[in-house]
Amino acid sequence: MGISYDSPEVLKRAASKHQITFPLLSDEGSKIIDAYGIRNQEATGRFAGIPHPTTFVVDEKGVIRAKLFHEGYKERHTSQELIQAVK
Repeated sequence: MGISYDSPEVLKRAASKHQITFPLLSDEGSKIIDAYGIRNQEATGRFAGIPHPTTFVVDEKGVIRAKLFHEGYKERHTSQELIQAVK
């Protein structure tokens, strides 16, 4: 699943536009983002509340097994990084 500070309407449009088939959950107010400590504190204005690009690998028991993190919002994890994290 993906979690974003965007509204459900924005996420629905993004999912349609980019053919995203996994669930996108809205975290308006960034409460979940804050709980995981990944809010970009330097972002202000309309970007206030945005998280750093982060991926958590969670096992079937709900235990976080890996965390991939980038400081810059333009950076994203590669497929190879994700595959390695799952292993």
